[in-house]
Amino acid sequence: MDDDSRTARWRRHTEIALFVASQIFLASYAVRVLGHGHLSEAERDLCLTLMFAAWAVFGVDYAVCWRLSGQRLGFVRTHLLDTVVLVLPLLRPLRVVRVYEAIQRRHGRPRLSLYARVIVYAGLSTLLLGFTGALAVYEQERGAPGAIMRSFGDAVWWTCSTLATVGYGDITPVTSRGRLVAVGIMAVGLGLLGAVTGTFASWLLQVFSHEDDERPPGR
Repeated sequence: MDDDSRTARWRRHTEIALFVASQIFLASYAVRVLGHGHLSEAERDLCLTLMFAAWAVFGVDYAVCWRLSGQRLGFVRTHLLDTVVLVLPLLRPLRVVRVYEAIQRRHGRPRLSLYARVIVYAGLSTLLLGFTGALAVYEQERGAPGAIMRSFGDAVWWTCSTLATVGYGDITPVTSRGRLVAVGIMAVGLGLLGAVTGTFASWLLQVFSHEDDERPPGR
């Protein structure tokens, strides 16, 4: 319990700092990808330095939480999301929801309902996945021989059609790494779509069930 309590205190104290670090990482990555060919070598190096610095912050946070938990290898199994986020720091901006809730708790306001939290998390995840996925696939596809994706706008269009499970096929990645990114977007996108629709359907069922319970007998 002591370890859990220390871990919780550590997370409360570092929540906003980690969120800021995640925004710096995402902004630096976006500038480095979209500014390709327009940035000087010093500017590219600055973006890369900021990315590694933010990543180092995530690594320190993970190591401290691991140490405070006292679980050793069990920490990895019980904190799979933290492990994935450490490997893929672009997902760190999702902490905006947790930061929002932490601020509301400090002001004594009620937290978001379970259904609202799931929908907000899934919605933010979809937007973040779309933006970062477009950045990642564009970075791999630009300038590749035979590439159809020639601009970031093409990458955004391809990502939107992929996340929507439409798949027009007018724009497709041709590189191995680009296709690997596509597989990840497809898998995570289907999961997020299922989470949103499932949660919304569950909420509707709860509302209708509540209305039936309140309806007078014989009607």
